[in-house]
Amino acid sequence: MFDVSDVTVRFGGVVALDSVSAQFTAPVSGIIGPNGAGKTTLMNVISGFVRPVAGRVAMEGQDLLRLAPHRRARWGLRRSFQKEEIAEDLTVCDNVLVQLDHARGQGRPEALRMLDLVGLAGRADESAARLNTFERRLADIAKCLVGQPKLIMFDEPGGGLPMEETALLGDLLLAIHAETGAQVLVIDHDVELIRRVCTDTLVLDFGRRIAFGPTDAVLSDPKVKAAYLGTEEV
Repeated sequence: MFDVSDVTVRFGGVVALDSVSAQFTAPVSGIIGPNGAGKTTLMNVISGFVRPVAGRVAMEGQDLLRLAPHRRARWGLRRSFQKEEIAEDLTVCDNVLVQLDHARGQGRPEALRMLDLVGLAGRADESAARLNTFERRLADIAKCLVGQPKLIMFDEPGGGLPMEETALLGDLLLAIHAETGAQVLVIDHDVELIRRVCTDTLVLDFGRRIAFGPTDAVLSDPKVKAAYLGTEEV
């Protein structure tokens, strides 16, 4: 179980997160909300890039807020960003191996296994500069899967993808827990992707939790429709 308890973040006089709490128990969970709702801020708190003024973030008895960002990575925290972090002067495999510099793992065999999972095993020794946009995203995901991850966070992995690639991405997100044992958190604006892959979903608006629970029920909540889906609240 991954537990976020009463997390509050302030930037000057702006309350970016206001006592946000949620207990994530599913293999894949979602975080949604309109732009500026606090989704990425919450992810940055979990990653260690933003320090909250109050709250706790814990998993398996480990309070992550007590760890420096690099120690969170060594513990087993992984995340992707909205723009893929791929070094074009390295091979695809070497991009994945970079992650193992600060994670436990078996080197190249493990990197190749995860590249096979994402569908890039045949491109392992090619220059990363030759990858197209979707392949870069897949390579970025493979980087998150090595080194015995415990919690993997994806920030808009479906952004800008056509329907067919989004479907393949969804298949991959659903396979991660069985392959690695890690819990997965997904931020995305694609409601259908969230509905398909996320067992439960947290909804934020103006830094506050407005809904949390089974994804279908959350997406049917009038408050969520009003805040996120653009309908009037009943």
